[in-house]
Amino acid sequence: MKEYQAIIFDMDGTLIDSMHIWREVDRKFLHKRGLSVPQDLFHHLPQGNSFIQTAQYFKDRFGLPESTEVIMQEWNDMVSWHYENEVTLKPGAKEVLDKLYQRKVPLGLGTSNSYALAQKVLSSNRIWDYFSAVVTGDMQIQGKPYPDIYLECARLLNVSPVSCLVIEDTLSGIQAAKAANMKVIAIYDEDSLEFHPQIQALADIFVYNYKELEKVLNL
Repeated sequence: MKEYQAIIFDMDGTLIDSMHIWREVDRKFLHKRGLSVPQDLFHHLPQGNSFIQTAQYFKDRFGLPESTEVIMQEWNDMVSWHYENEVTLKPGAKEVLDKLYQRKVPLGLGTSNSYALAQKVLSSNRIWDYFSAVVTGDMQIQGKPYPDIYLECARLLNVSPVSCLVIEDTLSGIQAAKAANMKVIAIYDEDSLEFHPQIQALADIFVYNYKELEKVLNL
C-alpha cells in the first residue's frame, strides 16, 4: 500500500495501550464527587470528543462547578505519572515507526488527548521526535468524529488530505478520518470491540496488530 504521502497516527488505543487507565480516571474523578459512572457515559457526546469538549461535557452533564481548565488539569495530574512510567507502546509499534521514520515518511499525530500527556508518553517511549506534526484535543478545534484534527494535521504536514493515510482504533476516529477524505487502516483494540462491525465496514483495511500493519505497508 503506497498511495500515501504521509501517515497520521491516533495515539490512545492505537499506539499505546491506555484505555483502561482512562476508565479508572472516570471512576475516580466521579467517585470523588459522590457520583457513579453511568453505563452510557460516552454514548451521547453532543460535540466531538476532544480533551476540551469532553471536559465541557462532564461539566454540563454532572453540573460540576469547576471550569473546563480545572477539569482538564485534574485529568492531566491523575494520568501523568502513569504515562511517564507505565504506559508502553503496543507490540510492534516501535518497529513500524522506526522503519517509516528511516524511510523519511512524514508522520503526524492526531489525538483527542492533551499535548502534555502525548509528549510525556511518546517521549518516554522514544518516538516523540518522529512526528513532524502534532494536533491534540486541548487545542481549540472540534474533536473526532469531526475531521478537524486530521485536516489540521495534514495542513501542518503540508500534504493534501487525500494523500494521507490514518491509523486508528476507534469508530469516532475512523469517522473523522473518512470525513477528512483520508484512507484509514483500522487496528484492533479490545476497548472498541462492541463497534467492530461498524469499524470493519467503514475502514479501508482492518488489521489485528502491527505485524499485519507492517505487511500492509510493505515495510
